[in-house]
Amino acid sequence: MTRIYAWLQKHPFFTDGTMAGFLALCGLAYAASGNWTGLIYIGISLPVLIRRTQPVRATVLIGFFAVLQVLVGLNPFPSDFAVPMAVYSLAAYQPRRISLTGLAVSLVGSAVALLRWTWHDIGNQAVHGIASRTEPTGYKEAATGVLLYGLLISPLIIAWVLGDSMQYRRAYYLSLEDRANRLERERDQQSQIAAAAERARIARELHDVVAHNVSVMVVQAEGASYAMDASPDQARQALGTIAQTGRTALAEMRRLLGVLRTEDGAGDRTPQPGVGQLEDLLEQVRAAGLEVGFTVEGIPVELPQGVALAAYRIVQESLTNTRKHGGPQVSARVALSYREDELRMTITDNGQGALALTDGMGNGLIGMRERAALYCGVLHAGPRPDGGFEVEAVLPYKEGGEA
Repeated sequence: MTRIYAWLQKHPFFTDGTMAGFLALCGLAYAASGNWTGLIYIGISLPVLIRRTQPVRATVLIGFFAVLQVLVGLNPFPSDFAVPMAVYSLAAYQPRRISLTGLAVSLVGSAVALLRWTWHDIGNQAVHGIASRTEPTGYKEAATGVLLYGLLISPLIIAWVLGDSMQYRRAYYLSLEDRANRLERERDQQSQIAAAAERARIARELHDVVAHNVSVMVVQAEGASYAMDASPDQARQALGTIAQTGRTALAEMRRLLGVLRTEDGAGDRTPQPGVGQLEDLLEQVRAAGLEVGFTVEGIPVELPQGVALAAYRIVQESLTNTRKHGGPQVSARVALSYREDELRMTITDNGQGALALTDGMGNGLIGMRERAALYCGVLHAGPRPDGGFEVEAVLPYKEGGEA
């Protein structure tokens, strides 16, 4: 039912055309009986077609043929339903001043029509009452006339009330839509202002921290180039300062990227995951249905933040690939080995290892290699000879690691 109503709302001409056609057919049937005055009924019906697009013109045409109907002396007919439809259209699509004028004209016209239709009967009854010298019956006829008039104008008043309420509701919906559009524009403007403020803050961070570190690196590099032959010790010290400053700048850049990738500044409050969070990661993976073993060799040491984050991400991405491409009944094993100056990591599984190489464009493997290379490490990944897949990474944490 709702779909039918929505379809009728989108095709108003079909509704009006059906109503006008029905009323016109009634008039055509009357005219077909040999009475040419039936054309007046057709004339009253046809303007219903334009009652939405041109309500004033439709009302004028309907009123013109209604006046002809009264003058000719035609009795009420189904085509007269076009009159309350015209009143409804005025109330629904025109200002209240115009719709009230149309309603008043319709009420006056209804009174005239009622007098025209009942004039002869009332006159005859009045003459009969005077001739018989009985109590006048004018009060009864007056009451009957008032009742008939009330029945005649009630559809007009109801039509006007419905049309006026429809216009009020339409105006209310339009105001809500306009308000929603204004709020949306204001929201977009606020978003743009917030984005501009965030860009300004990031620009200040870059200028105060990263740009400063880069300028120090440039100065130290120029000094090292001049002192390379004359004072090798000073040149070596300058190169060490460049490396240390570069690592600091890299850490600041990573902090800024963390702020950009989180909401409400969460990157400033939440620490980056590291090797210490691997147990939580493995528990999460096990809860997802992948059996994972975990072994640690050597004495664990406190890793630089960047190296610890790289190790965590490599394990995370490797287990993600195992879960996605290992197939059913797959299991994995994570092994960490702390050496004197490096961390060795081995992530193996017994799944369908060859398929992991066809994961889209291999962005996961490329990302792991880039993380390892960022800290002067290496990463090898590929199928195992006895089946499954293996990821092996070596991450130095004394030389080239993040301080």
